[in-house]
Amino acid sequence: MTTIEPVPIVTPERPRRSFTERLGTLLPKIVLAPSFAITLIFVYGFILWTVYLSFTRSRILPVYDLVGLDAYYRLWSQPNWYMAIKNLAIFGVLYISLCTAIGLFIAILMDQRIRAEGLLRPIFLYPMALSFVVTGTAWKWFLNPGLGLEKTMHNLGWESFKFDWLINTDMAIYTIVIAGVWQASGFVMAMFLAGLRGIDGEIIKAAQIDGAPVFAIYRRIIIPMLRPVFLSAFIVLAHMAIKSYDLVIALTGGGPGNATELPSTFMYSYTFTRSQMAVGSASAVMMLMGITAIIVPYLYSELREKRS
Repeated sequence: MTTIEPVPIVTPERPRRSFTERLGTLLPKIVLAPSFAITLIFVYGFILWTVYLSFTRSRILPVYDLVGLDAYYRLWSQPNWYMAIKNLAIFGVLYISLCTAIGLFIAILMDQRIRAEGLLRPIFLYPMALSFVVTGTAWKWFLNPGLGLEKTMHNLGWESFKFDWLINTDMAIYTIVIAGVWQASGFVMAMFLAGLRGIDGEIIKAAQIDGAPVFAIYRRIIIPMLRPVFLSAFIVLAHMAIKSYDLVIALTGGGPGNATELPSTFMYSYTFTRSQMAVGSASAVMMLMGITAIIVPYLYSELREKRS
């Protein structure tokens, strides 16, 4: 009786890579390593440091003895903080809704293949190229009753014209909305225009052949297909609204009084002006939680769609 000896399995040796191939593999990591380290330290490291300071009694200088939630109790006992939250709600709702509506409307008009589209797109996008400081300063001059729109109307003979929102405590927050919407609407328009250009034209042609009116095509077909663009625009605008600082400082300085106080200006004021670093850090953590509450559901929905 003969026995069959098992044939040994020989695994082929991997070819040795040359130095050039290994360098090509490592080069992207080497190039990205400094940026990754800087981001890790100066973004996420300082976020953790701010969270830590919010549990201390730090004032003008950091103090590292933990005292629990004392800074958060002091934060939520400040009337200015409630004013900042109220103003953020007004500014955020109007800013997001108006930018979205105006941006979508302009994008729909631009999508009609008008002749001057190449000229109009840079005009609408130009405000976004400006810094918020420049935008705030320009609108401060324009809305100033002593030298802007109101004075111009008076010089033209309309003596009864009055537009003093910039110095009116009840209306000053809406000047922030006007300046912010003016700057961001063009950017939102570009997002919606890209989404409109990505829709399959055959679907629209089929609806037109079936006799659907233009309004119904947009309401029932096109706009529902722009849901990812709506979501992206909401994320970007909400993030910009929560961290708005330079626009407010340049336009109103947070005033008159505290009429245009926002969480960002509150955080800066209490940290660097009023020497209450722990309270300022607590307000920064609250802002971070607000941004996280917006971004995390967005990332979850994106990842779930990719998996499905």
